[in-house]
Amino acid sequence: MYEEFFANRLAELRQQKKISAREMSLAIGQNESYINRIENKLNYPSMQGFFYICEYLNITPQQFFDTQNPAPEKITEALALLKNLPTEQINIIVALLETMQSKKD
Repeated sequence: MYEEFFANRLAELRQQKKISAREMSLAIGQNESYINRIENKLNYPSMQGFFYICEYLNITPQQFFDTQNPAPEKITEALALLKNLPTEQINIIVALLETMQSKKD
């Protein structure tokens, strides 16, 4: 169960970044099939490897396992941008998000 989750989550987050498994493997200093083998449930990373993967994806290990956060890198990016806005603009964005959420439900 966890093996499938890990492989699927890694593939999902990598694809959000629009990068190939080969390119990601090489970028974190591994052989070209490293990420592909993880995504195909043939290998799993060491803890150090997992931390490198998270660092490359610009997420925390907690965000990796947070299934209620479909796009952790983008949410972190949005939060960083929100911190620089005045309160009035933040209130407008929150109202917009609330409207979008109510239309979703």
